[in-house]
Amino acid sequence: MSVDPDWLDRDAVTDRLRTAGCVFAEEEADLLLAQFTGPELELAVLDRMAGEPLEHILGWAEFAGLRIAVGPGVFVPRRRSVLLLEQALAHLPRHGVLVELCCGAGALAAAVAGGRADATVHASDIDERAVACARENLEPRGGQVHQGDMESGLPTALAGRVDVVVANAPYVPSGQIDLMPVDARDHEPLIALDGGPDGTRMQDRVVAAATRLLAPAGVVVVEASRTQAEATAARMLWRGFAAEIVTDDEVSGTCVVGRRSVR
Repeated sequence: MSVDPDWLDRDAVTDRLRTAGCVFAEEEADLLLAQFTGPELELAVLDRMAGEPLEHILGWAEFAGLRIAVGPGVFVPRRRSVLLLEQALAHLPRHGVLVELCCGAGALAAAVAGGRADATVHASDIDERAVACARENLEPRGGQVHQGDMESGLPTALAGRVDVVVANAPYVPSGQIDLMPVDARDHEPLIALDGGPDGTRMQDRVVAAATRLLAPAGVVVVEASRTQAEATAARMLWRGFAAEIVTDDEVSGTCVVGRRSVR
């Protein structure tokens, strides 16, 4: 394959990406030029212009200072989930046990394991491709990854012993999937996006699993959108948790933290 010399020029690559609608065209051009050359660069730019997620093209996503391996058909971790990580760490005691459900590439679990050598970290997802990525990200950091629906693949010995359950479960309302950016809508798995009619169906399943996994003083932390956070909190209340909505404008993040309450 012959390569047009213009494809090797930063300004030309940036212009192509900007024309294709990439908001951060200059930053993306720098990342592509740093990783690819020659024909591979041209193909990578064409893939990005066609709407493929930058992270799938690169094979990794930046999250909390880590390079998290991702691949085609795997949910890409977002910067807003840093709030979820911060809340999980804030409630994880020394030598505590953390479980990430609906883990996708396992970004949250990997960040916890990488920063807290004292913690025992497990992650679980139903999707085989996600589990493969999560193992690549988490197991070198000392964590364990399991395949199964919610907690079904986890060791039974964890029941009632977990200090923190954390999840970025799918929370896009089914009717809004078509409104998502093309790179997410067409290249990330529907199972990782669709949260049911109001976006809280999978969140409720996470909280139900947490009732079985958590120790008496355990905490569940679930990502949500600003518009649905009250509904997510209501789900937690119905499951027997006192719920607190936490937001961070800097990363545009929202999560709901649930603590067991006395009914």
